[in-house]
Amino acid sequence: MKDLAGKTVIRRTYEAALSSGLFDEVLVITDSELIYEEIQKHGGKAMMSQGQHATGTDRIAEFASATDAGIIINIQGDEPFINTEALQMLIEAFENDTYEVIDIASLMIKIDNKEDFLNPNNVKVVTDTDGFAMYFSRAPIPYSRDNVFEKAYKHIGVYAFRKEILEEIADLPQTDLEQIEKLENLRFLQNGMMIKMLETGMVNFGIDTEEDLQKAIEFFRNH
Repeated sequence: MKDLAGKTVIRRTYEAALSSGLFDEVLVITDSELIYEEIQKHGGKAMMSQGQHATGTDRIAEFASATDAGIIINIQGDEPFINTEALQMLIEAFENDTYEVIDIASLMIKIDNKEDFLNPNNVKVVTDTDGFAMYFSRAPIPYSRDNVFEKAYKHIGVYAFRKEILEEIADLPQTDLEQIEKLENLRFLQNGMMIKMLETGMVNFGIDTEEDLQKAIEFFRNH
């Protein structure tokens, strides 16, 4: 609900998803009456979740059983700079997945400075040779004994799910690694789900702190 150059962060994120023109429907699912009212009063679509949910993914999973959509994309509410090209990549990953080996698709961006690499608010991801996630962590991974981070990638909080996978996630308890790192994507990995990671060069400001917000405001004004 923080202000980002005249509009709330959640409203800018919603409008960015809507303006992509890629989706049959864009909907904000929330347990916050403030967020619900913010979207509704500006002509958007919002829904209040019914249960108590440990993560945003669990909240989206509640909605999954009520829709006929084959693919559901979850954009976290603090991603106002998500762009059409990156979202299109997620959709195409499933369109090109002939053998349906992808359960979930997500985005990552190359880390280009040590500060971002060490920041625990930036979730890092390592992948196998086919681009599937092996592990996510708030810690700096892969650890480099030579003190370099050229192979480091930051995870961007956008997921594309097959509907049936979201329904499966809804029935899964939180795992030990998920509770330790506070990352629901570790639940997916620990239950054998295949997460295809797609590299993007999009500008990314996940807004987790007041400092992040100030950087986002500055970027918005300059661009």
